[in-house]
Amino acid sequence: MFAHAHRGRIRRGAVDREEAALVESISADPRYRDLVGQRLRLGWFLSALIFAAFAGYLLLIAFNKGLLETPVGDGVTSLGIPLGLGLIIFAIALTGVYVAYANRRFDARMAAILRDHGA
Repeated sequence: MFAHAHRGRIRRGAVDREEAALVESISADPRYRDLVGQRLRLGWFLSALIFAAFAGYLLLIAFNKGLLETPVGDGVTSLGIPLGLGLIIFAIALTGVYVAYANRRFDARMAAILRDHGA
């Protein structure tokens, strides 16, 4: 039992070293660094958009409640309800934008980098 466990550790250690070497070589690749930078910029841009939308909604609640209390049509729904729902839909849409862009651009580039490094 000990010999089997010991062999397993040796095998795992070799794999860990290979993985570490692969990670290091990919991390040093300028294409990977560019990809990470673009992904980071897109993430921050989309985060800023959703933050601005939520902050704007909160500022409306704080400083112009009357506008949000305005009835929509002849019903009992106020303007705040569709605006809040629109904010939720906007957040979901931005998530979709990120996923679509990542699937189209980032994934293909990352696959090429991994292929070039033998992963």
